[in-house]
Amino acid sequence: MREATRRGFTEAPRYAVLGDGAVWIWNTTAELFPQAIQILDRFHVKETLHRTAQSIFGAATEAKPWAEARCAELDDGKLRALIHELRAHDSCTEAIKCALYIFRNRARMRYPKFHALGLCTSTGVLEAGCKVAIGTRLKRSGMHWSVSGANAIIALRCSKLSGRFEDFWERCSTSLQAAA
Repeated sequence: MREATRRGFTEAPRYAVLGDGAVWIWNTTAELFPQAIQILDRFHVKETLHRTAQSIFGAATEAKPWAEARCAELDDGKLRALIHELRAHDSCTEAIKCALYIFRNRARMRYPKFHALGLCTSTGVLEAGCKVAIGTRLKRSGMHWSVSGANAIIALRCSKLSGRFEDFWERCSTSLQAAA
């Protein structure tokens, strides 16, 4: 919350939280930012639809076109039609689970509306940013990290990239003085 406030998140005219479907994300969002628009990552939903198609059809050639048709319904905001298609396969446990998942998250899956508001509906851009900021630093040629070493370099890298490098060193200095 402190970082969100520092960055002016709470001063924005509207804000959104993009999540992968984990319940803890929505619980935290409801607690800290109750007025935020909650968006379920569209890529994760499409992955779920493709896995469900594999469960329904196995290796049969029908799986891919069926999943693509369901993804198109998702993109078009046709959630009722999507759930209807899933319920037609009620003998498949994964299809039932997927239908419930979509039903329970339907308010977070209003993608046409979110796009009309200019909101992002997938975390891909954010994940790519993390990969560039952190992954490239940790995975350079010849580098081997312990967990504590990797955590330390990640903290340094994030502090530098967020413009809080001096604050980071001030906190470290205070912590070292307190420990002495």
